[in-house]
Amino acid sequence: MVINTSGKKKTAVARATVRDGSGLVRVNATPIELIEPEIARLKMREPFRIVDGVREDVDIDVSVEGGGIMGQADAVRTAIARGIVEHTRDAELRDAYMAFDRSLLVNDVRQSEPKKWGGPGARARYQKSYR
Repeated sequence: MVINTSGKKKTAVARATVRDGSGLVRVNATPIELIEPEIARLKMREPFRIVDGVREDVDIDVSVEGGGIMGQADAVRTAIARGIVEHTRDAELRDAYMAFDRSLLVNDVRQSEPKKWGGPGARARYQKSYR
């Protein structure tokens, strides 16, 4: 059985393919154990740390594009968690993920606001002097 899922964070989009296998997890054709920086790797492996024994049954291939390192890590984590829940069809696993962190199964829809005229950023304004 092959399952395709996706995850998003800011402008990063991750697409995961989950199939029966022996525990291989690859992100952009790189084993997840070799992903740098370490903090991003830890974030990507969170779905496996919450529940033990799930990883050995599946192979997961993730392709991710857009955004920065941590946005991609969040997108990958969501795609992997969704794929595992859909593959196992386990309501208790889904509840465990939701109790730990809702963003494991639900995309974070927040986007950065575009810069506007009259200031250095989206909301900040240039200072003005009266004398």
